[in-house]
Amino acid sequence: MSGSSPFDKRSDFFRQFFELARPYKEYVATGTPQQQERWAASEERASLTEGQRLLLAAFTRKLNVLVLSGTWCGDCIRQCPLIWEIEKASSVIECRYIDNQQHPELRDELRIAGGARVPVAVFLSEDFFEIARFGDRTLSEYKRKAATELGPACDIGTSTSKPEDTAEELREWLEQFHRAQLVLRLSPFLRARHRD
Repeated sequence: MSGSSPFDKRSDFFRQFFELARPYKEYVATGTPQQQERWAASEERASLTEGQRLLLAAFTRKLNVLVLSGTWCGDCIRQCPLIWEIEKASSVIECRYIDNQQHPELRDELRIAGGARVPVAVFLSEDFFEIARFGDRTLSEYKRKAATELGPACDIGTSTSKPEDTAEELREWLEQFHRAQLVLRLSPFLRARHRD
């Protein structure tokens, strides 16, 4: 570790939006009744395995996650309940959700390939230092879309989410949380702070 203390010049920026953001249930309640029904249907499909629950229960380092979202967004309706399922299984994960249309400064900071995409999760330390960003769509979802929207067939019909698709997306999100937890656990700065 170098002689300088760790810092992230955007920590105040992310802390500000994290404090403005809402816990999952409060956030979902801001949607229309029809949107809330769609979120509830996605919640019913989200289910961790016992092994995944044990992994999350073993997390020890505080992990803040700021999720840029939209209650109207199909990708958010499909993926944010997966994030919430992960949060519920860990005592050290705290996720907050914020609407991308109400906060253009945050939306612009989190653009992907130049586009204002959602959902985008920013994984943050206890000091609100950025660990990672992940979002828009998981790899498995991009593969499904590519299989139907690219090439000679170009079937752009609406895809339905199968249970195995949901399980795969949940696994991919869990990998991001697991990676962030390991980054925090192995941080020399945090190990010195927590004496572990």
